[in-house]
Amino acid sequence: MSAFKVKQYQFSLRPRSRGFHLITDEVRSHLTELSEFSKGTAHVFIMHTSASLTVNENADPSVRRDFETFFNRTVPEDTSLYEHTLEGTDDMTSHIKSSLLGPSVTLPVKNGDFLTGTWQGIYLREHRNRGGSRKIVVTVMGE
Repeated sequence: MSAFKVKQYQFSLRPRSRGFHLITDEVRSHLTELSEFSKGTAHVFIMHTSASLTVNENADPSVRRDFETFFNRTVPEDTSLYEHTLEGTDDMTSHIKSSLLGPSVTLPVKNGDFLTGTWQGIYLREHRNRGGSRKIVVTVMGE
């Protein structure tokens, strides 16, 4: 019988421009002891209110472009629509988009790796036109 364990990692992602960015491999590279888990879950959390995380199609780049188009149509960058615009046209829109997707994803872990579908990957959705470095916390729990 395997012992239950918990590992937590905190690291920063490099800055990115606005858009959907696959970060699965970058996240995985920071989880130095992931291989010790035969089964469990990994909770990935972003410590920001103007960027978010999601899991989706990781192969066809048109998916990323269509997501970008959808979000820009749904939450237009028009400061006349919002009160909270101190940091620019992407200020309040970034907070709204972040709330739509959310700050975290949870993935199953099996045999030392994420157990995802063939075409699934973790996306950072940078909502700012020029986002900064983003802090991530990953908590892995299991056996």
